[in-house]
Amino acid sequence: MVQTVPQKLTIDEFLNLPETKPGSEFIDGEIIQKPMPQGKHSRLQGKLVTTIDALAIDRPVALAFPELRCSFGGRSIVPDVVVFLYSRIPRDENGEIANVVATYPDWTIEILSPGQSQTRVTSNILHCLNNGSSLGWLIDPDERSVLIFPPNQQPVLLQNEAEMLIVPQFLPQLQLTVGDLLGWLQF
Repeated sequence: MVQTVPQKLTIDEFLNLPETKPGSEFIDGEIIQKPMPQGKHSRLQGKLVTTIDALAIDRPVALAFPELRCSFGGRSIVPDVVVFLYSRIPRDENGEIANVVATYPDWTIEILSPGQSQTRVTSNILHCLNNGSSLGWLIDPDERSVLIFPPNQQPVLLQNEAEMLIVPQFLPQLQLTVGDLLGWLQF
């Protein structure tokens, strides 16, 4: 009996499929659905977007986006938060934010959800860094830690609440400790 190997999709075929909720990502020819965000994830994501935008949008330096699909380097991923330098925000012919983003973010932030593969999320952060991103964060609310991925350096694990988070060079006014970030989970 001859067994056939299932044919992998191309990125263009994937991008023509209907969107899923939660979003699916395209990695190495495979479709992988992200887990549904839960409470801690949603709170951190919302506060990060509003905090970053409050410091960056009026200048204008950068803009943060939650769950924005970015397709580049053979992958189509949906990081929890992406930040684009203002000059790199993908725009359409009307000068408005483009619906299709075919480039890497300048900063990618992932928030680990229960049951989510840390290896897969780390792989997406490394993909962003290898394609031009200047910084990556992996926030693990359950471990109360932030793993920072500066480009061309070893990752830095921050677990002490007093430790300052490493921020991108374009946003030095963002001054947060691990405790500040995780403190958003209390109200």
